[in-house]
Amino acid sequence: MSENVACPGAVTAVKEIWEKRIKILNEDLKREKQFQQKLVRIWEERVTLTRLKEKVTRENGRLILKIEKEEWKTLPASLLKLTQLQEWQLHRTGLSKIPEFIGRFQSLLVLDLSRNTISEIPRGIGLLTQLQELILSYNKIKTVPKELSNCASLEKLELAVNRDICDLPPELSRLSNLTHLDLSMNSFSAFPPAVLNMPALEWLDLGSNQLRQLPETIDRMQKLHTLWLQRNEITGLPETMGNMRNLGTLVLCNNRLPDIPAFMEGMAGLRFVNFRDNPLRLELTLPPSEGTEEEEEEERELFGLQFMHTYIQEARRAAGNPAGCLSPSPGSVNPDG
Repeated sequence: MSENVACPGAVTAVKEIWEKRIKILNEDLKREKQFQQKLVRIWEERVTLTRLKEKVTRENGRLILKIEKEEWKTLPASLLKLTQLQEWQLHRTGLSKIPEFIGRFQSLLVLDLSRNTISEIPRGIGLLTQLQELILSYNKIKTVPKELSNCASLEKLELAVNRDICDLPPELSRLSNLTHLDLSMNSFSAFPPAVLNMPALEWLDLGSNQLRQLPETIDRMQKLHTLWLQRNEITGLPETMGNMRNLGTLVLCNNRLPDIPAFMEGMAGLRFVNFRDNPLRLELTLPPSEGTEEEEEEERELFGLQFMHTYIQEARRAAGNPAGCLSPSPGSVNPDG
């Protein structure tokens, strides 16, 4: 009886054919899967873009993207379809990252992303040359990029309650239009040199940091009218502060000041001061007001100022030197030294 014997060459050929067919089939399945995923992404982007468009309003002639208490941990690339936006207001959304494409929103005037979980500011922020307000308070930012100095139109910068910011790049002194700066509740242990050289600064809050001293050159800030320094560890004020002619509001409560320096008596521009909760060496009690309720309210607003002048006079009498001045308060520091 004859036996059917398979030719090895034929078996190999059949095997190769089947392997090729399986490979082609797998590639077709892979392409089909990729195509389906692409369709899903396109559909999701369209849905997301529709949702974003629903959040756009027009107020005072501005196009504003406004999202409040709605989860958006990241912002999709489809947002680039809305580059004509002039203002972003995204609060309590859980946003963890400012998109890298932020620099393509050349029409942005206001970027308000406060009360989120943002941990860094992308360098692309410097491309927003028309930006006037940047509000990033109540986030988790630790450093500020030097590229922010390229935002030449910036007038208002708020970085309060980020907790860990401890320094600013010197390049920020080039922000020649910045008038309002809030750095409160961070980790500054020294007065940022960049701030001293901001030529237009009018309002500054460095409260709730770890400042111990103020720079001798603080009077560089000649346009400053409001200075908040509450809840620091300041032990003295530099006499050059007396040269700040425009300073009208000075808040120094909750520090470590042992005295109120006599030079402050000559600061005629001061309208409100607060020395509450400092370990002042003289105890002073002012008589209660006997005026109307409206006058009492005004008295309370000026209490710190009245207290300051009375304290300086009493300190002179205590020193037995009515014609002289108290010695300058210790604790100032020269940043160049």
